Amino acid sequence: MLVSILIPCFNAERWIAQAIESASSQTSPDKEIIVVDDGSTDGSLKVIRRYENRVRWETGRNRGGNPTRNRLLQLARGEWLQYLDADDYLLPDKIERQLDFLAAHPDTDIVFGPVTMEHFDEKDSRRELLPIPEPRDPWILLARWFLPQTGAVLWRKQAIIDVGGWKEDQPCCQEHELYLRLLIAGKRFAYCEHNGAVYRHWGETSLWRTNVPEVHRQRLEIKQRLENFLRERNELTPVYLHAINQGRFEIARSAWQYDPEFATEIMATVRQLQPDFVPSGKAAPRRYQSVYRLFGFRAAEKLADMRHHLTARHART
Repeated sequence: MLVSILIPCFNAERWIAQAIESASSQTSPDKEIIVVDDGSTDGSLKVIRRYENRVRWETGRNRGGNPTRNRLLQLARGEWLQYLDADDYLLPDKIERQLDFLAAHPDTDIVFGPVTMEHFDEKDSRRELLPIPEPRDPWILLARWFLPQTGAVLWRKQAIIDVGGWKEDQPCCQEHELYLRLLIAGKRFAYCEHNGAVYRHWGETSLWRTNVPEVHRQRLEIKQRLENFLRERNELTPVYLHAINQGRFEIARSAWQYDPEFATEIMATVRQLQPDFVPSGKAAPRRYQSVYRLFGFRAAEKLADMRHHLTARHART
């Protein structure tokens, strides 16, 4: 099966060569590499041109990430797609291992697995595996935000076409919004345990770092759409509802740091939908859970703030 490796690039002069090299080094022989430069103003295009014998490429005005991904979708000839952001890279056997998985699971539309986060620093970079926890029901994984970053997936081209491609005006959470439409359309997701994609975490310019409130609003909207669909289908089980509300709680904990009223509104929605909800996981340690059960979200957050300030004060002294 031909796999199209699709690389959108915008001002990634520092990284684009490694992305292309990692695509070229894939052990799967039947592949094509396509790069679309999204109006870069640095030296990205000069680097891309060095690989003219290995890739097809084009450039144009800056339109944004999802319009560029849709253009790559139009250019792709493969039945399967590997999207690769220009500042990320693949391990050599990533595609081959997922194709082997597909041979045993031919009805799959979306193959996903764990991704490695590379925390890049000029002096000391480190890698961290981001596992996919059980249960690996894609509805639960989406609700909890555990479905992986774009590069960890192998996508059936026709599945993306069937749902209308990438949503071009989606400002963030772009792969998650696409995941939702694929699930709603009945596309089949399957977990492959192999880890073959490296997601590089660097810089402070992406939307999810510079406009956290907008990211939270988009995440909440996706969760609401997910809930609405399951409710309309009479498939909103207690397990699904708890997963959605746990995801809302985790957003509320983060939002408390910049807008306590917004965070409180999120938790009011949770209480209305699930009066007996009790948070769990790393975001809700045992002591936090106890205060939450007795006195509610605001009290638990205020006590957590007090503990944080006391800990910081002791650290300074």
